[in-house]
Amino acid sequence: MPRWNVASVEKAAPDAASLAAARRLATPGPWSETGSTETLVWGKCQGSGRTPYQVSIDLSGPSYRCSCPSRKFPCKHALALLLRWVQGSGEITEVSAPVDEVQEWAARRDERRAATRAPVDPETRARRQAERREVMSAGLVDFDLWLGDLVRAGTAQARRQPWGWWDTAAARLVDAQLPGLAERLRAMGSEVSRRDDWADHLLTELGTWWSVSRAWSAWDALDERTRADVRAYLGWPVPTGEVRAGETVDDTWLVLGAHRTEDGRLHQQRTWLHGEATGHVVQLLDFAAGGAPLPLAHLAGSRLTATLGLYPGSAPRRALVVDDPEVSPDPGTPPAPVSLTTASAALVRAWADNPWTVRVPVVVRAALRPAAGREAASVVDADGLAVPLLDGDELWTALALTGGGLTSLVGELESGGFRLLSVLGDRGLVTA
Repeated sequence: MPRWNVASVEKAAPDAASLAAARRLATPGPWSETGSTETLVWGKCQGSGRTPYQVSIDLSGPSYRCSCPSRKFPCKHALALLLRWVQGSGEITEVSAPVDEVQEWAARRDERRAATRAPVDPETRARRQAERREVMSAGLVDFDLWLGDLVRAGTAQARRQPWGWWDTAAARLVDAQLPGLAERLRAMGSEVSRRDDWADHLLTELGTWWSVSRAWSAWDALDERTRADVRAYLGWPVPTGEVRAGETVDDTWLVLGAHRTEDGRLHQQRTWLHGEATGHVVQLLDFAAGGAPLPLAHLAGSRLTATLGLYPGSAPRRALVVDDPEVSPDPGTPPAPVSLTTASAALVRAWADNPWTVRVPVVVRAALRPAAGREAASVVDADGLAVPLLDGDELWTALALTGGGLTSLVGELESGGFRLLSVLGDRGLVTA
């Protein structure tokens, strides 16, 4: 099970108001019939009505249920129950089995999860895939026309377009079942206005969009790995049942770090793992939409013994956990750090294998340099090579941990710079 604490409950809150209300409710007064097992927490909270609200939480999701009318997810009652549970006052006792109502809810959830993993008839699957390919092909033909109009008008004209112009084109891609490409367009609508290097960035993206469109048109000639890379970029997911039934790897995995992105539509969490025996580095991708919470991130430096199913495609591979992992209490040691030159070469190799790769995980021996004057914050290795630091909110915490000296830094290397995830301290990896 992931580790829960007050900070993880705060991250699960949909907004600050819900968290503040939950703290006011996290007292013994309104609660009754509380209990917990290894994976479930439940209780009743007395509200303004006569009947108390029934609150149930499945920690393995996490998933939440409350009989209150709130549309927030999780609601203040679920957050309050979690706060009381993680604070460990002893009032929420652990029992061997949940009460009947909670057990029935958990059983229904297990049945739904099992149903999603049930095998699909091969003929039905082939028909659905053919139908989707037809819709996607029509969408990409329309996108090619839009892309040609953009190039003919010029990138300067594209920059003057309002964000709605980009959003309208992205909406058509969503209708054509191309959500991955649609998100790239929406992101570009903002980036062309805020980035100093917008011209170079837009030109690079235009080339990437054109290349993936050309690759799709040559689908029948592509090898399976390249097909998987194209699918991932365009947003055509592989069913989890196929992944679980495909290539798997057993290992003890060190959590290198995690990063969350929130764009108002879809929240994403990337967690990078390093296999101690195999040397594989994979990423777990979790998504949440419509206000739903993301799964609790494992702490950097923790070790998980688990079987992972590998998605098809080029390295770094995406993976999912096949069975519940066993968490080891002993901290792990990250791979040996390399220079920024070596790390950059790894990114180039990844691009050679998959031109639609955005980032690679790296462990570098480097120091953090704060912004000074016109120079942005950066990561500098022992040879003096500097790379801009992306998302520098963690800079000062990391500087306090490292003292500004050379150390092992774990992060994501992209064309635009280095995103810090964790640093190596005296007791192992620490989230930055």
